Parts: sequence; C-alpha cells; structure tokens
Amino acid sequence: MNAVVDPVERMLLPLREADLDAVLLVERAAYEFPWTRGNFVDSLQAGYEMQVLWTARGARSELTGYFIAMTGVDEMHLLNLTVSPAHQGGGHARFMLDALCRLAQRRRAMQLWLEVRESNARARHLYERYGFADIGRRRSYYPAAAGRREDAVVMSLVLPHGVDA
Repeated sequence: MNAVVDPVERMLLPLREADLDAVLLVERAAYEFPWTRGNFVDSLQAGYEMQVLWTARGARSELTGYFIAMTGVDEMHLLNLTVSPAHQGGGHARFMLDALCRLAQRRRAMQLWLEVRESNARARHLYERYGFADIGRRRSYYPAAAGRREDAVVMSLVLPHGVDA
C-alpha cells in the first residue's frame, strides 16, 4: 500500500492587523524573548514590508510564519523571519527568503542585512547556506536569560541585479 501525501500549498499575503493574534502565537512559541504586539503594530504603522505565510494541506490552512523587513537606500534589513516551531524544517523559511529577495530586488535593494542571535545555530546555518556572509557582531544586542545580554551576528547578502524579479 502506497501512502499518498497531500502537497503543502504556500501563500504569502500582506500582514494585516487582523493577523496579529495568530502571529503572536507563533512568535511566543518560537522565542524566549518574543516581539510584543506593540513591536508589530509599530512596524505596520511604519509601513515596513510585512508578509504572513499561510500553508494549506487539503482543506486545512494555518498561519505558519511571517517576515518583516525595512527598506532603506539601496538595501533592505530583515527584522524578523519566523516559522512556527511545529513547521520548522519544511523549507518554509527558505520559501520566505526567496520571496523577500524578489521583493528587495523590486525595491532596487543591492544588499539584504540581518542580525541573528549568536546562539541560534539553526538560523545561522540557514542564512549561511542561503549565501549570507557573517560580517560582524553587535555586542550585547539581544536580551538573554538571567538579565544577561547576547551578541548578534550581523549577516549580509549581496543581491543579484539584472534579473526580472
């Protein structure tokens, strides 16, 4: 007997205020020090690029992840890219990175920047495999347990141009 696996359909949509409850559930499940509702509302009000990833298998769909990025002069800064812990390892982060790079290219960005916790080996490995280079550290950037602080690894990706994104 051969098992039939329903393919996962993915759809990225603009993040709306109505999505915030579901986004916050994912954020709190994924991080020890999650963004607050106020962080997301401020990002919406600032006009940042914000998209949510919905996945569907059969008739069931759910908010699986999201990204938030800030456009600058000739660059884009990834502020938050999160996949629900229950769905990590399924290629969703790479799917969102692909979409983010296309978006950055449409905005004429030449480089994509991000910070990631030094201890977040899984995310760092994803970014390295994607082509990001480790270019520096921000000392004591993130809050950590017991009132301590943790360094951020600053990473950058040079975006190809001349491609119809």
